[in-house]
Amino acid sequence: MTERIVVGAALLDGGRLLAARRSAPEELAGRWELPGGKVEPGEAPEVALVRELREELGVDAEVIERLPGEWPLKPPYVLQVWTTRLLPGSGDPEPLQDHDALRWLGAGELWDVDWLDPDVPAVEEVAGRLRS
Repeated sequence: MTERIVVGAALLDGGRLLAARRSAPEELAGRWELPGGKVEPGEAPEVALVRELREELGVDAEVIERLPGEWPLKPPYVLQVWTTRLLPGSGDPEPLQDHDALRWLGAGELWDVDWLDPDVPAVEEVAGRLRS
């Protein structure tokens, strides 16, 4: 089975990270994640991430850099995470698809939400960057 990539956005704004609460599927509902989604065949991960943020949150974002590592999801998927930022004039993110709430978290608030397990290592990486 060929590995498929799911992209996640560590969307940063003024020292804060955006968390998105899942509304579906039932086994994930109520837990928090970095927004993003599946890379379509032939699509570059960075392009997929920009598309997913537009679809899920209604915003335009710039991809900055990929965080080191990748994390297993339900086979055949793996999670890769990029730091991103909103483009000027993009507006405020809204939970349009797959989420029922969004929350900006400062460095001291990152663990106030119940992150999905695969997102935890990426959030830990971002936490180190926000502290420094």
